[in-house]
Amino acid sequence: MAFYTWEGLNKDGKRDSGKVEASNEKEARRILRTLGVRPKKISPPSLLEFDIGEWMVDKGIAAPFGPKELANFTKQLSIMINAGVPIIQALEIQYKSEKHPLLKKSIKKIASSVGEGKTVSEAMSTQKGFDKLYCSLVKAGEAGGILDIILSKLSIHMDKQEKTKKQIKSALSYPFIVCMVGAGVIWGMMVFVVPQFIGMLADTGQDPPYITQLVIDISNFLSEYTLMTIPIVFISAIFIQSYIKTPTGKKQFDIITMRMPIFGGIVIKGNLSSFSRTLATMLTSGVSLIDALDICIETLDNQVISEDLKVVKKKVVEGSTLTEPLSKIEYFPDMVSQMIRVGEQTGEVDGMLEKVADVFEDDVNTLIEGATKLIEPIIIVVLGGLIAGILVAMYLPMFMSAGG
Repeated sequence: MAFYTWEGLNKDGKRDSGKVEASNEKEARRILRTLGVRPKKISPPSLLEFDIGEWMVDKGIAAPFGPKELANFTKQLSIMINAGVPIIQALEIQYKSEKHPLLKKSIKKIASSVGEGKTVSEAMSTQKGFDKLYCSLVKAGEAGGILDIILSKLSIHMDKQEKTKKQIKSALSYPFIVCMVGAGVIWGMMVFVVPQFIGMLADTGQDPPYITQLVIDISNFLSEYTLMTIPIVFISAIFIQSYIKTPTGKKQFDIITMRMPIFGGIVIKGNLSSFSRTLATMLTSGVSLIDALDICIETLDNQVISEDLKVVKKKVVEGSTLTEPLSKIEYFPDMVSQMIRVGEQTGEVDGMLEKVADVFEDDVNTLIEGATKLIEPIIIVVLGGLIAGILVAMYLPMFMSAGG
């Protein structure tokens, strides 16, 4: 928001001037019309008053807000409502303090809609970034008069979910980054170091061994075609990434990641942890099991697990307990199924699902620690072996010549 200077006729028909706070010139004119002002000239704010965040939102170039920003907003809103601050006033305070331009704009629209008579959940459902899970829980909180408690649980849920996602991404990205660095080192040796040996070998006049010739051929290929292969690799990466975003590609990608040694277990248990905690949060908030399963299916990032949960939901609708269809999923641990069965028998499914989520999170932490400890020495040995192989291949003809 910034102040636009106007000159024109006021509501009494007299010449006047002043300033109006608005996000753009169009909004400034609209506000002035509601005040009965007929502006002849509107000047934009000075550079010092210019809000670059609002400008980026208007131009559609602002980055979307993520779970971290939304979790902070939710936590602060919960604290203010719990302290007795009226919802519209709490949203106005949040609007003034929020730094992210898109979230700031969304808060403004939510406050405006609530002021017009809409519920908070209805207002949030019209804004991007507030998914079905978020809006459903807010709706349940409004209906039960416990919006502050629900928002507090929601912020905790988002923090834990984001922590699990970061752990999984960290576990998957670590070996990739190390391998890329190692590949860069090997490429540098093949392109810059090996050619230095080729001239020395030519002076000996003897035919190089097979392994030496193989390294020389690879070096020649990389020296000649690297500039051609980089665009091909780049275009291929973009194509693969675009394909993964399609429903078919996403499913195939999920199947591959779930079947990967070590990392498959991290992906599966990370998603099951997210499912268990989301379902527990929904049930605790008073959402029905069927609706909660629907929302879990929509919010899960893994398409394979989502499709399996659709089968679970269908069985529950037909009258089955939650445990029976879950126990038939091969990657769903039997111990966890039994824990949920106990929760159904005691009427505390939500509490048991919270414990299940904790179990899965502990398993993910254990798997990540084990994977890191196992993969690091393997990568070092493999990369070290390749570098040693290149050096041996280059020095071998010299050793043979000296021995002869």
